[in-house]
Amino acid sequence: MSKILIIEDEAAIRRVLKKIISEENETYEVEEAEDGLVGIEMISKSDFDLVLCDIKMPKMDGVEVLEKIKNLKPEIPVVMISGHGDLDTAVNTMRLGAFDYISKPPDLNRLLNTVRNALENKELVVENKFLKKKVSKKYEMIGESEAISHIKAMIEKVAPTDARVFITGPNGTGKELVAHWIHEKSERTRGPMIEVNCAAIPSELIESELFGHVKGSFTGANKDRAGKFEAANGGTIFLDEIGDMSLSAQAKVLRALQENTISRVGSDKDIKVNVRVIAATNKDLKKEILEGNFREDLYHRLAVILINVPALNERREDIPLLIEFFAEQIASEQGTAVKSFSPQAIKLLQNYDWTGNIRELRNVVERLIILGEKQVSENDVKLFASK
Repeated sequence: MSKILIIEDEAAIRRVLKKIISEENETYEVEEAEDGLVGIEMISKSDFDLVLCDIKMPKMDGVEVLEKIKNLKPEIPVVMISGHGDLDTAVNTMRLGAFDYISKPPDLNRLLNTVRNALENKELVVENKFLKKKVSKKYEMIGESEAISHIKAMIEKVAPTDARVFITGPNGTGKELVAHWIHEKSERTRGPMIEVNCAAIPSELIESELFGHVKGSFTGANKDRAGKFEAANGGTIFLDEIGDMSLSAQAKVLRALQENTISRVGSDKDIKVNVRVIAATNKDLKKEILEGNFREDLYHRLAVILINVPALNERREDIPLLIEFFAEQIASEQGTAVKSFSPQAIKLLQNYDWTGNIRELRNVVERLIILGEKQVSENDVKLFASK
């Protein structure tokens, strides 16, 4: 049984839609709502497999209804019903997450095909719901130490929410893995994950990179360009090394967090965005705040959930697992047999001073695999350590 809700203020159109859909399949259970407020109330109290929603309605228009449905129950596909003059708006609703739109008066075949496709899509979403809990091997966090177990537990709690997360830790510890894991375990996993390395972008270009620009706003701005926040709409933006961001860009990020809107450089037009923000830094931001390099109000907006990723020297018990994981990963990338590490070699690597953290360990494992024999020995590691 598939439950379908029609939200339409014109009773005659509701009756026609209900008749067409009900007669198509006896397993379709069709309900009606005369306006957006009633529709949202019904959706909050009951589960629907599909919503058909008019765009122009009193009390609450279709765009508002769509946004509320995506916040309440994002898995429900929403098909917008548009009049001739609503086509531009209908197209824009696709960007906001609508499954499709149909024009008035509805073409019978187009309507029924859209309903069938939307319901099939809903089934796939339900079937794959548990797969969202899995993280691709590329971003898998390896380790069973107390510190890593604590981070994994926090991610499980935080990921399904839209809470902002602030990740701290030294370079090379895997802060980006935490960010990707949060995204992949969230309800936004079907949306984009946009990474921005704030330290790698010149301060004079960071605002354009984040928020876009309009033609002529500065030398070299030859055409309008969308920024990373717009690209991340419906998904997650990861602001890595945010401690290196300019103060003027920080002010714009703060506004984006407060109002869920951004404006391109050179424009006073507001653009609404629906983005989850995850930030990371290797700096002591409290010190940066005291020195006037970072906005305290932005820090408090970002640091809703704090996750500290420890240095590798603080989780040495995870090194054997990491070595095994990297050995398998490298063999797969190079199309070679997996090389093992002797217990003595692993022990030596556990006692090494890992100033470069996970990134350094991965490089060392790759070097030992390339230069070593079938099994990486204690002597191979000693040779590495002497260099």
